Amino acid sequence: MTIALQYLNITVNDVDESIPFYRDALGLEVQNDVASGEFRWVTLGSDAQPGLGLVLSVPHAGRSQADGDALQELLTKGSLPLFVFRSDDVDAAFERVRAWGAEVLQEPMDQGYGPRDCAFRDPSGNTVRIAQAPTA
Repeated sequence: MTIALQYLNITVNDVDESIPFYRDALGLEVQNDVASGEFRWVTLGSDAQPGLGLVLSVPHAGRSQADGDALQELLTKGSLPLFVFRSDDVDAAFERVRAWGAEVLQEPMDQGYGPRDCAFRDPSGNTVRIAQAPTA
């Protein structure tokens, strides 16, 4: 038996505003764009991890008003879980995302627990980290 992560949902304030960050700055490709009523779910992915998709949607998409309101409050406060991407060259990835104009939270640095990583905020305020495994 095998098990693998297929989708990761990322809550954003505005799907259209967030697509360029994940597509252009991080280099993911739009794989699917599904609308239902006033909401959309946009899936992005990468050839580096086939079968894994990041799904962008707004807080109220597919949720009750109360749940959407609660999620919106957490997003606004910057309290949603962070996302960690893996790169074989974190310094090049950092320069690409910084050149795109993302808010830098941490420049690349070697962490005492192993990886070299950096951090940004996406357009909705989600923390996005990029890590590179230490060289042996």
